[in-house]
Amino acid sequence: MKKQNFKKLRPYLLLWSTQSLSSLGSGMTSYALVLWLYMKTGSALKTALLSVCSYAPYVVMSIFAGALSDRWDKKRTMLVCDLIAAMCTGISFVLVKSSLLQPWHIYLLNSLNGLMNTIQQPAGEVAATLLIPEEYYQKTSGLRSFSQSLNSILTPVFATALFAFTGIGGVMTIDLLTFFIAFAALLFFIKIPQYRLPQSGSESILALAKAGLGWLRRNRLILDLILFLSCINLVASMYDSALPAMILSRRNGGETALGIVNACVGAASLAGSLLVTFSPPPKNRVRAITLSLLISMSTENFMLAFGKTTLTWCIGAVMGWIFIPLMNANMDVIFRREIPVEMQGRVFSCRNTLQFFTIPIGLLTGGFLVDKVFEPFAASLSEDNRLLDIFGAEKGSGAAMLFFVIGIVGTAICLFFAAKLSRYNFSENGADDTNDT
Repeated sequence: MKKQNFKKLRPYLLLWSTQSLSSLGSGMTSYALVLWLYMKTGSALKTALLSVCSYAPYVVMSIFAGALSDRWDKKRTMLVCDLIAAMCTGISFVLVKSSLLQPWHIYLLNSLNGLMNTIQQPAGEVAATLLIPEEYYQKTSGLRSFSQSLNSILTPVFATALFAFTGIGGVMTIDLLTFFIAFAALLFFIKIPQYRLPQSGSESILALAKAGLGWLRRNRLILDLILFLSCINLVASMYDSALPAMILSRRNGGETALGIVNACVGAASLAGSLLVTFSPPPKNRVRAITLSLLISMSTENFMLAFGKTTLTWCIGAVMGWIFIPLMNANMDVIFRREIPVEMQGRVFSCRNTLQFFTIPIGLLTGGFLVDKVFEPFAASLSEDNRLLDIFGAEKGSGAAMLFFVIGIVGTAICLFFAAKLSRYNFSENGADDTNDT
């Protein structure tokens, strides 16, 4: 990166790097909790409830959180939310050391943590917009995908190793250390430009939230993209419920296999992030989004369904995730260019509600289908049934059947929205509805 470019991006790069480090620590704790709870209960549904509790606040509070974010100081909001989230980890640590940690404790603390993320996320998005010059939107989006991908690689490796040697308490200790680094950097070394919402003091929180929804109704490209991701999140969250249940239960699976597959997800995302960071913008960003998701949905799920070895699952993970950074980067550019900065907090929060409300539904549905439908169905089949030859004759076969269903539904969703969004052509000059006159 040129020295002049680095100087322009220095505040954002410091924010990005330290927050990414903190995210690594938080991700390790979340991963260790999944291992701890599944080993304790053996239930995909109870394990999925961890993520449900984290995402539920998005559904209930996001629209109002965005209105508050537009009104409140961005830096102060991020600091307070980070501090409360760290306190949740600290409480969990004390419960672990006292041998008092129970699943309901984690559900409650995850809900509070999710609420803090709900408030912090729109503030962080606006802060990034204020810190990044417009010509660097795609490159910085690539950097964010890069850090997320790197964390995806490191999280299962570090979390599994620490969990094995130090228990869940050791993982939480690292999480708290990374929090203090990020908190200090934001508090003392990063100045976020002030932006006040015009006449915000005269409008109620409800009126501000309605303004965000009204803006989305008038801008169909953004709304249609959000609805597309909402449908994808429904099937993708079912994937999240089924993956640990399948791999941890398989004869060729276990904790190590799950860690390797998750590391491959991160490696593929990392490669895709580097590609996005250094490649020129596509001619049609909307088409790049739909094609990326179509490839993801039509490959990985079927390889997980039919595969019976770690190698096959890893190949599927690479195919499913290598183009996701391309999708994220193009989505990010469209949103930041099309949504006025004074509306971004509210619109991003409306997006959170509309785009993420399907995640807890999918997590619960996936966990229920694994525990109550597909696994019992697979166990009831006779030994000579053809389905057992295809999906396996052991525990985890029902989860593999669910992956087959997810692949069909996900591919159908991508084809439907590819046709629906084909009239939009978002290039470097902005959005163009080619069917309008």
